[in-house]
Amino acid sequence: MTTTTTPALLTPRKQVEQLAGSLIAGYQRGYLADEPSAVAALARLRRGAGQKPERVPDLWNLIDTSSLHAPDEGARELSDPELERAENALHTALTLWALHQQSRREAGMHGQGSRGRPRGLGAAVRRMMKPGEIDDPLRKRLVRAGTAPDLTVLAQRLRDIVLLLRRERFALDYALLAGQLYTWQWPDGPDRVRREWGRSFHAWQAENADDGQEPGGDATADD
Repeated sequence: MTTTTTPALLTPRKQVEQLAGSLIAGYQRGYLADEPSAVAALARLRRGAGQKPERVPDLWNLIDTSSLHAPDEGARELSDPELERAENALHTALTLWALHQQSRREAGMHGQGSRGRPRGLGAAVRRMMKPGEIDDPLRKRLVRAGTAPDLTVLAQRLRDIVLLLRRERFALDYALLAGQLYTWQWPDGPDRVRREWGRSFHAWQAENADDGQEPGGDATADD
């Protein structure tokens, strides 16, 4: 007798991560290729950083969430509360990426992370520190973001970190961030996300200790 197993449906968070990664990858390719439509889209997205989605309806056609309403096979349709949180997360992630990518034509500021090469927020903050040292003001920025009382304040505090990352030309995994922003909006979500950021922070530290790589040494992430 043979049994068949039904593949697990994508979680709402995973749907958000995949959509964020797909949207940003498209805009990023176009921007790096100096395509006028992508350059214009980035400029519009950037203006929405730190604002609520309903305050910038001009961005609705740039952050296409139609796939969440009619998901492909392997993903379920989201409920209204899930859709609202997904839209908030996607808006925040894409507008922060646009701010990060601004005037950076040499490389994409969205980079997919992996276990061996973390690109999460904690790792990005740790990467800005000198090897073997903890920069307390930088650490406090991450802690301050983690204690934000709501998503609006969190987006504003993340904006400050993104500006520092742009200055250093360090990439961030914005698909992962979008998923974390989705999780943040649920009960116990902030605790889960803070734990992920802390794990990411120490993962980058461990990576440097293992291979002696200087911060900034990985220009691109493995796909």
